[in-house]
Amino acid sequence: MTNSKPKYQLTDDDFKQINRRSLFGYQLGWNYERMQNSGYLYTILPQLRKIYGDDTPELREMMKTHMQFFNTSNFFNTIITGIDLAVEENEGIKGKDTVTSVKVGLMGSFAAIGDSIFASLIPTIFGALAASMAAQGNPIGVVIWVVACLLICVFRWQQLHFAYKQGVSLVTDMRDQLNALTDSATVMGVFMVGALVATMVNIKFAWVPQIGKVSMNIQNNLDMIIPKLLPALVVAFVYWLLGKKGMTSTKAILIVLVLCVILGGTGVIAKM
Repeated sequence: MTNSKPKYQLTDDDFKQINRRSLFGYQLGWNYERMQNSGYLYTILPQLRKIYGDDTPELREMMKTHMQFFNTSNFFNTIITGIDLAVEENEGIKGKDTVTSVKVGLMGSFAAIGDSIFASLIPTIFGALAASMAAQGNPIGVVIWVVACLLICVFRWQQLHFAYKQGVSLVTDMRDQLNALTDSATVMGVFMVGALVATMVNIKFAWVPQIGKVSMNIQNNLDMIIPKLLPALVVAFVYWLLGKKGMTSTKAILIVLVLCVILGGTGVIAKM
């Protein structure tokens, strides 16, 4: 096994090929044993061949290295790829331990950050906005959702070259910023969940009991205390259900449907 540094330098065509493979084929080899390992290798295999040469001991060694367990967010995986390729391009097989350390050290934190922002926060905000507008017959709702998805794809496309240029220094430079970003995303997610409960759960008390000649409007009284209290209680009830052993989201939905049919049919609750 030789120790010489690779002589190949990645080009814009290489970055385009990696991004295409990442966008359209990264998850195709997902498995329960090592998850995204084959997808990661598939994404960069043409570049590894250019760096180490076809059918060389170095290529086989690095392919084995990249076939180890790997799992991170689809939205941040090419940041790790960019750092990885920068190391391999400069150090070759001697950078194997560095590459392994970068992948192991970043995949967990990037999984949490990427999923919380791009798989939860953004779909919640833009999805709710688009769905609300579409429900009112406004076609701009569809446009908003499509544009949001396209912007995410652009972000994924651009981050590869940025990470490649920054190299390993990106890990230390962004550590504090990533922690702050995670905290901000968590707070924003909780805030948006509260806003969605108030706007999307449209349920109210319809029952108006009579006390002598006086009618007591329960909903008005609740609104004077805490507006949108009933939707919040419904969400809290579902949250409590999901914490029960053996409870699934499907079962929780069925329970809520049955209760709504019964309470709606008896006039206790109604749609706002």
